[in-house]
Amino acid sequence: MTFFVRISGDLPTMQKAFFRNAVAAVVATVALLRSPEKFKIKKTSYGDIAFRCIFGTSGLICNFYAIDRLGIADANMLNKLSPFFAILLSIPLLKEVPKVRDIVATIIAFIGALFIIRPGGDMSVVPALIGLYGGFGAGTAYVFVRRLGGKGERTPIIVFCFSAFSCLVTAPFLIFGFVPMTGWQWFCLVMAGVSASLGQFSITTAYKFAPAKEISVFDYTQVIFAAILGMIFLSETPSYLSIIGYVIIIGTAVVRWYLTLKREREVQA
Repeated sequence: MTFFVRISGDLPTMQKAFFRNAVAAVVATVALLRSPEKFKIKKTSYGDIAFRCIFGTSGLICNFYAIDRLGIADANMLNKLSPFFAILLSIPLLKEVPKVRDIVATIIAFIGALFIIRPGGDMSVVPALIGLYGGFGAGTAYVFVRRLGGKGERTPIIVFCFSAFSCLVTAPFLIFGFVPMTGWQWFCLVMAGVSASLGQFSITTAYKFAPAKEISVFDYTQVIFAAILGMIFLSETPSYLSIIGYVIIIGTAVVRWYLTLKREREVQA
């Protein structure tokens, strides 16, 4: 998805975000029309769905903005801080007290982020900070998704509401500031939406066969794929400081994942 967004060229961020969400909205609509309950939403879900939509949409827009102005691997890595933001936000929103290792992991992850952002007091740091908010928005949205899951809300409803809300937010920018696109750009934006939808359905299917604590770390492989695509097709070579940041953040996630699995096995034994 990141790769297609980037190679679609010099188009407005809102225009790219609209097409990414439009495809997902169509897919979710088809899934809901085939379900017995159709578009019915639980009354207790309204507030959580609203916040999921607001933070998810703002995070997505900021992520797309960063993709166009940073290396795609850097933009992906900043977005992958979302699990660590989710740990922090689960304290007030889910009343969950994180373990000491989770707190330590969060601190180390943000140190790794500093290697990618590289604050230097000039305007070049702005896209990185906006990308960082993209991770915050995604992490916050995940917390509300978890709350919705606890209430038994259906996945297609959550995806549909988020995608439809994002389209409504970005549609005015598309209508009044639409930039004509070539056939290639249409293809790239449609493929960005298709790639995002395939990724969502694939990871949802994966979570049906294995618990999140066992497979969530594999989501970080997208940073590796983004870096490879960037190097091959965009001549992007991550700086050594960015690579240090990748190692710190991904390494922290892997260690935290390993310790969680180890503790679970010890309890079961």
